[in-house]
Amino acid sequence: MVRLIHRPRRLRRTATLRAMVRETRLDPTNLIYPLFVCPGEGVRREVRSMPGVFNLSIDEMVKEADEARRLGVPSIIVFGLPESKDEQGTDAFAEDGITQRAIRAIKREVKDLVVLADTCLCEYTSHGHCGVIKDGDVANDPTLEVLAKTAVSQAQAGADIIAPSGMMDGMIAAIRSGLDVAGYTDIPILSYAVKYASAFYGPFREAADSAPQFGDRRSYQMDPPNIREALREAELDVEQGADMLMVKPALPYLDVIVAVRERFDLPLAAYQVSGEYAQIKAAAKMGWIDEERVMMESLIAIKRAGADLILTYFAKDVVKKL
Repeated sequence: MVRLIHRPRRLRRTATLRAMVRETRLDPTNLIYPLFVCPGEGVRREVRSMPGVFNLSIDEMVKEADEARRLGVPSIIVFGLPESKDEQGTDAFAEDGITQRAIRAIKREVKDLVVLADTCLCEYTSHGHCGVIKDGDVANDPTLEVLAKTAVSQAQAGADIIAPSGMMDGMIAAIRSGLDVAGYTDIPILSYAVKYASAFYGPFREAADSAPQFGDRRSYQMDPPNIREALREAELDVEQGADMLMVKPALPYLDVIVAVRERFDLPLAAYQVSGEYAQIKAAAKMGWIDEERVMMESLIAIKRAGADLILTYFAKDVVKKL
């Protein structure tokens, strides 16, 4: 019999041994839970393409946020569905806008919960694009002014972190300047620095009612084949004052997460987007996969690639499992 000196299986024999030598660990503090607020009262409307995800009126969102916090989820990010939309997306920065009212209610009712505000215009514009339209295209620089106003209004409402997602050139500098001038020098910015023009966003369009009414977003979101461009985008945001960076989507772009992690030492987030979530849910419904195991395996993969924080619709399920 061959005498084997090294037997890696020795450390895999039991669950306790495997846990002792585990290299990558997922913790509730790593999770950010996305929530969608909508007009009305007592509204809890399930998103057809995202089982378990709901459009919530403010009162129901407060309940959902409170439940998440009690379970151990430390933070949420708020997306708003306004009562009315216009070409400028004015409800995005209105003092009584749906997102601003939701943030105030959550901060008032739920203690010790970190609230992020998604800072973009696509949910608020009648055309569904992430900026001001001029001559049939998104005008970058006029959009920066609106994003800065939106960020300030969200900070005024009580947002702990501003998370701009529009992929406009110079948006971090504009938002940082706007926040500083308004006296919010302590509010950090989590930049969607690397956001691809991905087909994985499909279910989100339904959840946020934000599908473009014409064209697409490929002129401002990143081309999926590019990775060196991702590093340039991240570097520009760091230079402009971003406090944290994000890669979106997550699982199809693990190589990008690795590359950004190796280049920059800021906290790094990754968004397990709606399409990633929906695929797991659909396959589990058909009985093709074990939902809980695939959920955990996918999130561990994102963490292993280098993400410090993960935005995921599975947040409540994960903390229950952990």
